[in-house]
Amino acid sequence: MDVAALISKLIPLLDDPAGNSDAILGLLGRGRGLADYEVARFLIAKRTESFVQSLLASPDPKVRRMGVRWVELTFARSPAARILRDATKDRAKLVRRAAFHATRALRLDDVALPDMSLAGRQPIPAMRDRPGIDPFTGNTIILKGRPALPPKHRGFNPTGWRFGLYPAWRRQRRPAPALSALVTSEDVQRLLGVTEAILTPLLRPGAGPGCPYVAFEIPKATGGIRVVHAPRAPLKRLQRVVLRELLDSLEVHPAAHGFVPGRSTVTNAQAHVGARIVVKMDLVDFFPTVHFGRLTGLFEHYGAGKEAAKTLAAIVTYRPKLPDGRVAWPSVLPQGAPTSPALSNLVCRRMDARLTALATKAGATYTRYADDLTFSFGEEPSQGLGHFLWWVNQIIGQEGFVENLKKRRVLRPGGRVRVTGLVTNDALAVPREARRRFRAVLHHCQRFGVTKEATRHEEPKAYLLGFAAYVAMVQPDLGAKLRAEVKRLLARRT
Repeated sequence: MDVAALISKLIPLLDDPAGNSDAILGLLGRGRGLADYEVARFLIAKRTESFVQSLLASPDPKVRRMGVRWVELTFARSPAARILRDATKDRAKLVRRAAFHATRALRLDDVALPDMSLAGRQPIPAMRDRPGIDPFTGNTIILKGRPALPPKHRGFNPTGWRFGLYPAWRRQRRPAPALSALVTSEDVQRLLGVTEAILTPLLRPGAGPGCPYVAFEIPKATGGIRVVHAPRAPLKRLQRVVLRELLDSLEVHPAAHGFVPGRSTVTNAQAHVGARIVVKMDLVDFFPTVHFGRLTGLFEHYGAGKEAAKTLAAIVTYRPKLPDGRVAWPSVLPQGAPTSPALSNLVCRRMDARLTALATKAGATYTRYADDLTFSFGEEPSQGLGHFLWWVNQIIGQEGFVENLKKRRVLRPGGRVRVTGLVTNDALAVPREARRRFRAVLHHCQRFGVTKEATRHEEPKAYLLGFAAYVAMVQPDLGAKLRAEVKRLLARRT
């Protein structure tokens, strides 16, 4: 079969790539040794790119694995490397295995930073001659050793995104007294005040009737829909005990400003006031990226026994059910659980430390609010902004997260600079359009009364008081005037 025959067989199948996926992949797999195979690769990639992206975004790990296979057979090396760099950190082992196979097949060596860990810098020790057994005769023989091998200089560094999947060195652990007391699942049950018979039903997968979670949709501020999985009352009570007794005492990195007492969007934006360059970055699927394996390792890292760590990880994660009834594994951190914000900050602690060190070296300031990363510079970096952002992207990937490149923004003082919703050009301020809109609402309420229609909010009084308090937190003088005006308005209404 030549490339012309291969293309003639493929073209009719491309009308329905989903239904003909196996046939298309089979033809490409048999024809990839052809001299002109790149012609077929280009043709298929151009017509199926959106379909492949939908496969990679599927919650089903088997579908994502098929997407990786499509990337291996149809994408050129450069775009394939960008996709496989994320797939090699997928939460499902079968997807990671397929991604590593694809990187070897395409001879890619730039999907992660080089292995600079302690293990990567140590020479492999020599092996002495030792006795052994001949597998054919059963006689005792002497197995020859080997000399010491030099240190590794290449290879992927998986230390971040494998955190929790492999045993940690004892010297790396930071035991917390509350977690160190938990060794078995029974210890966790005693802490929560439940029995195994009560706990087991609360760990069922899914979010339908009879399940421990309920799913609902809320609109995103930037457009689109966000699916929230909130625990029902019995499971939420247990998660709050975990938060209060185990997590609240653990220290997060100073660069984290989201979901931390005493820190807010205001403290996050304050660090970047007056900067000449502000870079805003966003992480893809922030909470679902933190999965069962990473949380098990996190609890073990702070001193919990392996059995207790797995039980705690099961309590704070959500296992989605696929349309065909199968359960997607591993379970992930749900949006809507009271423990998710604290756990995400703890998992990000090392990433925050590395990005802070990188920013300090480049003369920048770094903060993170949930999945929003912000860097600010007083002047242009000496080695160039592109060089700095390459290292940031590599560290993010090495720590098991994926940057949303479509949302990366580089802001300069020539325009309005906003960080977590606040203007930071010269001084911290609430955006002008938001203040004008609130003024218009106040004027409308003075004429027609404080009603849902006037404020366009279900709780008019709470909205007026809340926004005035928010402005006072950012701009105290202006906020004091607005609060006084709101109080006069509400007093007149009364």
